Amino acid sequence: MPKGLREIRNRIKSVKSTGQITRAMQLVASSKMKRAQDSARAGRAYAELLGEILDTAQSKVGEFSHPLLTKRDVKVRGILLVTPDKGMAGALNGNLIRLAAEQKDAVFVCIGRKGAQALARSGRKVLADFPVTDRAAFNEVRPAAEYLLKAFTEGTVDTVEVLFAHFKNTMVQTPRVQQLLPADTLVNQAREFRVKLGLPEPKIEDDERDMLFEPSAAAILNQLPALFFKQAVHQAVLESKASEFSARMVAMKAATDNAKKIGAALSLEYNKARQAAITQEILELTAGAAAQ
Repeated sequence: MPKGLREIRNRIKSVKSTGQITRAMQLVASSKMKRAQDSARAGRAYAELLGEILDTAQSKVGEFSHPLLTKRDVKVRGILLVTPDKGMAGALNGNLIRLAAEQKDAVFVCIGRKGAQALARSGRKVLADFPVTDRAAFNEVRPAAEYLLKAFTEGTVDTVEVLFAHFKNTMVQTPRVQQLLPADTLVNQAREFRVKLGLPEPKIEDDERDMLFEPSAAAILNQLPALFFKQAVHQAVLESKASEFSARMVAMKAATDNAKKIGAALSLEYNKARQAAITQEILELTAGAAAQ
């Protein structure tokens, strides 16, 4: 076999092998994507319901203050950066890391190896990083949320923000920075979070029912800011997981399609080269016979 034909055939095998790998990665990402999208959408419904509960509860109590909701002079921003552990997700990782690099006067807590590695290479200060599996259960995210709560209450950071990929649909994932702590009031915090998720503001009419709080309204409302904060962090991680698998599925599908196109073009080139080689051999045989 001529050298040129051998090289083309080897390239065809290589492209087909790569296409099989990207196809397998596409199928894996597709199976995880559906579960992650369902979890993210279910979490949005919980955020909406929690916002309505907070609105109603505070309307019955009146003025309410809490250390997590009290603004202070911002000297150090605390940012939770949520990124995938792996690549092969199109521009998702690059967009998140680029947005993180633009943040000023910030220290970081990371969920996801890609973000932690990028920040370490750039010399940014990383307070801690936490592993989270693909399922992103609440008990996996809670240590990161509690660490941020402690850093805020102890004054290590003056704000707590989360930088994550907001899931809009399978084709669109938007990196965004959202401040969680502090907020002016618990109601404003709940409403702002819901608006960031694309949820409508609650339409709550005056509730004329009498409400009894046990053990007391203050005791209950004192627990709500931390609860809402942990839920908001968990929701951001769920959004990021849905974005990750959606972006990876789209990227691997594009890679698989490109592998097929390249393989088809190489096969055509191989057939043309093979036909030219056969024609040349026939001409050489004919010329040799005529010379005799």
